[in-house]
Amino acid sequence: MENVKRGLTITMIFKAQSLNYGEGIGNISELKKLSRGDGSTYTFASRQALRYDIVRLGNKMFGWNLEVVDKSKGTIQFKDDLTIKDSQEMDLFGYMKTAKKTENEDGGSNIRSAAVRLSHAISLEEYKSDMEFLNNKGLADRISDFPNLANIEQHLSYYSYTVTIDLEKIGIDGDINLENSMKAQRVKELLEIIKVLNREIRGREENLSPIFIIGGIYKLNSPFFLGRIKLIGKDGEFSIDTEMLKDTTTLKLGDDIIEKDTYVGIVKNSFKNEEEIKDNFTTMNIQEFFENLENKVDEYYSNK
Repeated sequence: MENVKRGLTITMIFKAQSLNYGEGIGNISELKKLSRGDGSTYTFASRQALRYDIVRLGNKMFGWNLEVVDKSKGTIQFKDDLTIKDSQEMDLFGYMKTAKKTENEDGGSNIRSAAVRLSHAISLEEYKSDMEFLNNKGLADRISDFPNLANIEQHLSYYSYTVTIDLEKIGIDGDINLENSMKAQRVKELLEIIKVLNREIRGREENLSPIFIIGGIYKLNSPFFLGRIKLIGKDGEFSIDTEMLKDTTTLKLGDDIIEKDTYVGIVKNSFKNEEEIKDNFTTMNIQEFFENLENKVDEYYSNK
């Protein structure tokens, strides 16, 4: 296996509340949930929800072009006349453009797969059926009427999700090959967004900025630490299972162990076993972690 590091992957933990609601039943708003074979239930924010907020902040922070869709073909999709030159979103997350079958053309789809892959953000603590009772009494009182009633599920938890980036695919689509400086800029903007990610939902603004993050740039774009994050709760405090993570870093790509390319960022005093984490991994604060990663992105594209 050649010694080119082209795959960026990071797995994060953040703490937030009630991030993604489903369709609901009657006047009950239900959180999106996953059930496990042992009977436990976990809430999650879908990868589509994460992408939505990443693109929203991309426009807000860096002026990403969002005027890239229409419904001229009957379905909402990216415009035919726009390319990844015009859209950071199309470059990072891919696209599908369909064409209707006519007498002269076969139709079909023009598809570019995503260079950036997101997992769902799944809670690390079980959902215990917490509910919140709501009404609009304040408004109803103004007109001397009865309030409307509602119930919404609530879940305060740590969540974990993973981002994996194929650095080789950024800025390349058919005959299009953007300048390396532009490729690096787009990846670094994405990392800056992830660093301060938030979600606007039901009058709240939830902080999705990581308090723990592990990953780096490797020979292969693979989500090595997805599903390897486990919290241990005891006496009102949480610890991260370092044995599972440490064992993961013993994986080899060719002759190289991924441990030497793996870094950890952590917000101070977030977890009980912070010192144990520092003893087992190359550890820094969150800002230093992202600066280190962005420097390695610059290094990758400057050497292409």
